[in-house]
Amino acid sequence: MIKKAVIPAAGLGTRMLPLTKTQPKEMLPLANKPCIQYIVEELASVGVEQILIITGQKKRAIEDHFDKDNELNNMLHLSDQQELLQSLEYEDMNIQFFYTRQSRAAGLGDAINHARNFINGDPFIIALGDSIIHSEEVQPLLARMMCTHNDNPGSIVLGTRSVSLENVSKYGIVKPKGPVTDKMVEIEDVIEKPSSKTTPSTLAFAARYILPASIFDALDRTIPGKGGEIQLTDGIRLLLKEGTRGYSVSLTANEKRYDIGNMSSYFEAFVDFALNDEKYGYQLKQYLYNKFNI
Repeated sequence: MIKKAVIPAAGLGTRMLPLTKTQPKEMLPLANKPCIQYIVEELASVGVEQILIITGQKKRAIEDHFDKDNELNNMLHLSDQQELLQSLEYEDMNIQFFYTRQSRAAGLGDAINHARNFINGDPFIIALGDSIIHSEEVQPLLARMMCTHNDNPGSIVLGTRSVSLENVSKYGIVKPKGPVTDKMVEIEDVIEKPSSKTTPSTLAFAARYILPASIFDALDRTIPGKGGEIQLTDGIRLLLKEGTRGYSVSLTANEKRYDIGNMSSYFEAFVDFALNDEKYGYQLKQYLYNKFNI
């Protein structure tokens, strides 16, 4: 089992201003939790025990959120506020948290390079800090990716989803070796943000990766691209060309990726998560029905 994961969370979140002027986008609320808590809980559900969060300036709130607040817990216990105490149970997850900073925006590949000593030769998961995977599957995306990796030790496993042809230029795209299925396909190549005319498929990265530790050597040999940034896609591509096997595991019709990095997607995510809230979702549905007759 893979026990280590990395959450890159150093981005400035400029597309989300003014919400992100004083708080990280990863801490923006979705229903009754901040975004990054959903990601940590997803990682915990597949057995991850150590998480390195790569942060930047003005990201201290992330560290504070996962640090146990004994004073607050004692106050809630003494006042017998059990429901509020239960909302803080995430503090007791069997996870060790580690933090490091990416001081300048030099690409996702550079951010991942900061995890080299933490990983220490082990395969690991990357879960982007501004992307939430909502799943109604018995075996969610990350669990299926873990199974694929267990069957193919040392391989690259990418979570993917199908996007429209006009949107392929926004994502890393997979070139499959065989026909694309709803489950898993072997990868021949990956391309960062291809044009709609040259793209090998419409199978886009979905913010979840399982990588071998050899990615760090590949990143060392990756030539910086636009703006001097080192792209993780280029490092993955180098490993594939040198013989590392790669597999794509796709989101199903019962799963959805929410990108919290732009306002329209965040609004959509907030509404969906609020409507699904066990305690307040019904009240919100009633409000919307009465207001808009929907």
